[in-house]
Amino acid sequence: MTDLFGAPPSSPTSASDAYDASAIEVLEGLEPVRRRPGMYIGGTDERALHHLAAEVIDNAMDEAVAGHANRIEITLGAGNRLTVVDNGRGIPVDPHPKYPGKSALEVILCTLHSGGKFEGKAYSTSGGLHGVGVSVVNALSTETVIEVARDKKLYRQRFSRGLPLGPLEEVGAAPNRRGTSVSFAPDAEIFGAGNDFIPERLFRLARSKAYLFAGVEIRWRCDPSLTSDQVPEAATFQFENGLGDALAEQLGERPCFTNVPFAGAQDFPDGQGRAEWAVAWPTWSEGFTSYYCNTIPTPDGGTHEAGLRAALTKGIRAFGELVGNKRAKDITADDVMNGCECYLSVFIRNPHFQSQTKDRLTSLEAARFVEGAMRDHVDHYLADNMDRGRALLGAIVERMEERLKRRAEREVKRKTATSARKLRLPGKLTDCASDAPEGTELFIVEGDSAGGSAKQARNRKTQAILPIRGKILNVASATADKIRANQEVADLQLALGCGIRDKFEETSLRYEKVIIMTDADVDGAHIATLLMTFFFQEMPELVRRGHLFLAQPPLYRLTAGAKTLYARDDAHRAELEAKEFKGKKVEVSRFKGLGEMNPNQLKETTMDPTSRSLLRVTLPSQYEDRQPVKDLVERLMGKNPEHRFAFIQSRAAAVSEDELDA
Repeated sequence: MTDLFGAPPSSPTSASDAYDASAIEVLEGLEPVRRRPGMYIGGTDERALHHLAAEVIDNAMDEAVAGHANRIEITLGAGNRLTVVDNGRGIPVDPHPKYPGKSALEVILCTLHSGGKFEGKAYSTSGGLHGVGVSVVNALSTETVIEVARDKKLYRQRFSRGLPLGPLEEVGAAPNRRGTSVSFAPDAEIFGAGNDFIPERLFRLARSKAYLFAGVEIRWRCDPSLTSDQVPEAATFQFENGLGDALAEQLGERPCFTNVPFAGAQDFPDGQGRAEWAVAWPTWSEGFTSYYCNTIPTPDGGTHEAGLRAALTKGIRAFGELVGNKRAKDITADDVMNGCECYLSVFIRNPHFQSQTKDRLTSLEAARFVEGAMRDHVDHYLADNMDRGRALLGAIVERMEERLKRRAEREVKRKTATSARKLRLPGKLTDCASDAPEGTELFIVEGDSAGGSAKQARNRKTQAILPIRGKILNVASATADKIRANQEVADLQLALGCGIRDKFEETSLRYEKVIIMTDADVDGAHIATLLMTFFFQEMPELVRRGHLFLAQPPLYRLTAGAKTLYARDDAHRAELEAKEFKGKKVEVSRFKGLGEMNPNQLKETTMDPTSRSLLRVTLPSQYEDRQPVKDLVERLMGKNPEHRFAFIQSRAAAVSEDELDA
């Protein structure tokens, strides 16, 4: 026991329990990367492994985009070794003024946040921005070999796990060679034995880079033991028409509503960058979009995507008005993009991405630049050939009318179902005013306190709130009778109205998005896990069809002077303090739960679609064969605790003491 105002009774303290200056660890060099690779490349899985390859290839592409290289060689060798060679300027090898005794090459390879892309002096546009790309590759590789041909001399330096194995060496003369060669083998201690580069994936990446910068020549080589029907031993890619060639190859012989695709390029004003695009509307297609920024794939789209959608939609509407089609005013961006196949590539200065893995572009000016660059081209494309414009407009209006017809059918069904169940809706549900499911959202929150804040923060027309009490039943380990008798489960089913398991009907779903909104702590994560387990087991189609999301509430509020920002977690907090506040004294407030946030804060950070961040919950590709996924859920959430214990034991070695303390 501890006296309220006195010192706790003395007790023996082991050396491992002592907390003094000796317990404070300072990570130097690239050690933070090896300790926490997920912060830099998003994890240690297959996707993260290939992110290393992308970082090195992107550096070579930056040289090409800057006009200093026209050839890139990519070689996948035996032993999981990748080599990327360009004929650009070559990494500088002269001594770095800030680090006497070290070459610029060694500083770049061994120091985080070092590079020539911060102020735009060496590159006007580039994919690498944070100065961590090649240094992270070096840190996470058992061996990295850099060769630089510069000023008619050849230099070489070797590294292992982020440390130099010796000084920079001048190998000899290189009168007919220039550029940089980066050869590396990822560390199996980080990525796991057997997690090797996939030749097909790298081959597709090499080909796509050639499309993205017209004229650059990319040479592919692969060890004979790694070749297949999809991967040749050698190939050369060079596409003079860039994205137009990519789209033509993808379309093949399929007919389109317009006989000529909409393709073009346009520089942004004042040298701010450039946009290139290729768009087609096949008569049959499930749709395909591929977005890039500075040759970096952005699979989640972003602001450049928004600019393209706006330009196409406004252009189609304007053409409809020109030809007297009154229905055109109701066309939406989704109508225009439905069944569309397109590529968009932008080059902009200092782009901002959602994360280090750069899956989504967030630069606000990109939407304005892309829309402005494409808008006149859309008008000319449609008006220069009126028959072509009318054909495309007719197809889009037809799709719009089909959408409105389905919407009207759902509204009738929803109103009928709502009237029939009006008295049976859960008592704690605060419903939205909209009768149509499109655009509506159900927030599932834990507790009345969080529910109260959410009700005040919501948009009453489109956002509904359902508080649940405590941790919902773990349906993976419960009997069918127990599931049926659980009030929280029953409330969820009533609120959604779509039925469960084989009785699920998407057309009866009362909300377009179902959003799990829990506290940003361990308990909140546990509740979210239980809810996801419920949806996987009882409503898997709701998940598969993309209706389930996780809200991303902040854990911290950071304030310095008049500037206030919010951080999702400790890593995000450290990033904001370093980049946004830059050494200023920051007042840090930690939110203990959603209920402690005032409604304005909750709205701004978590509920307002214009400023929030949502994570869509998806099912892995194995879901077509559900058994592997069901086995995993059963192991982690099922009745047998021995399975969970074995899972924890098998991964305990990968968890550091810092993570356990946290």
